[in-house]
Amino acid sequence: QAQLVESGGGSVQSGGSLRLSCTGFGSGYNRNAMGWFRQPPGKEREGVAAIYRSIGRTYYADSVKGRFTISQDNAEKTVYLEMTSLKPEDTAVYYCATGQVPLGGVWALTSSEYNYWGQGVQVTVSS
Repeated sequence: QAQLVESGGGSVQSGGSLRLSCTGFGSGYNRNAMGWFRQPPGKEREGVAAIYRSIGRTYYADSVKGRFTISQDNAEKTVYLEMTSLKPEDTAVYYCATGQVPLGGVWALTSSEYNYWGQGVQVTVSS
C-alpha cells in the first residue's frame, strides 16, 4: 500500500511561483511513474506532468510546458512540481499520484493509469 502526502499549495498572484512536494510512504510507492494532476473548479481532473522514476523521462501538458517542471528525489521518495509564471487558469486542487504506467505521453497523463493518490492541495492564482 502507498500513501502520498502533498504539501506546498497556497495563494499567489499572477506571475508568481510555487513548489509542490509529494512524499511517498509504504512499499506501494515503488511504482514506475509519478504524476501531478489538477482539478479546476467545476472541471474534470487533468494531467499536468509526470515522471518515470527509473529513467527520469518527463511529460507535460501543453498548457504548462515551459512553466512547470517535475523533478524527483528518489532517496527521499519525493516528487516536486515547480510552477512558475502562474496564471489564474492554473487555479485548481493539485494531486500527486503513482502507478505502474506504460511508457509514453498518452499514458503518463492519464489519471486512470494511476492507483494511489494524495489528498490534494489547493493552488489559487489571483489576477
